[in-house]
Amino acid sequence: MVNVELGAGSPESGSVAASSRWFVLLLGTLAILFGVLFFVYPIQTLTLLVTVLGFYWLFNGIVVLISLFTDKTRWGWKLLVSTLGILAGILVLAYPFYSAVLIPTVFAIIIGVEGLIIGAVYLVQGFSGEGWGTTILGILSIIFGLILIANPFIAAVGLVLLLAGLAIIGGIAAIIIALRMPG
Repeated sequence: MVNVELGAGSPESGSVAASSRWFVLLLGTLAILFGVLFFVYPIQTLTLLVTVLGFYWLFNGIVVLISLFTDKTRWGWKLLVSTLGILAGILVLAYPFYSAVLIPTVFAIIIGVEGLIIGAVYLVQGFSGEGWGTTILGILSIIFGLILIANPFIAAVGLVLLLAGLAIIGGIAAIIIALRMPG
């Protein structure tokens, strides 16, 4: 009887590990590249990524619309998702620069509103006996939310720079992991 199990010593498992290693190394390198591009050319890089997002929304909307003809379940939601996806994709592709400014700004406003809501919940919990730590977190969350809502464009630029830093750190971590992988 022949044993076809892939063990740690088999050549097939080494090949899989080596290809995984190079894939992780490639992802780490791309993350560092995008992080540096975000720092050096923040608006242009953001415009590129938003354009990719526009193509994704457009393509996803078309696919969902096509699936509406093959699968009639939840047709209302599919029609809504496909219409919004196609419209959002067309708008982003027609106005990539405005979208590169508008999308992160709206995102910053949403995070700010979320900060206000979470802060209010923490304040109620803190005053209901959860302790001073919860109360302080509620106050900080409300302050953070108000800052984001008061300055959404500056918060959006800060978000881009934060993403740049996270991409570089994540890329370095991925490269270190790739170099430590067997293979």
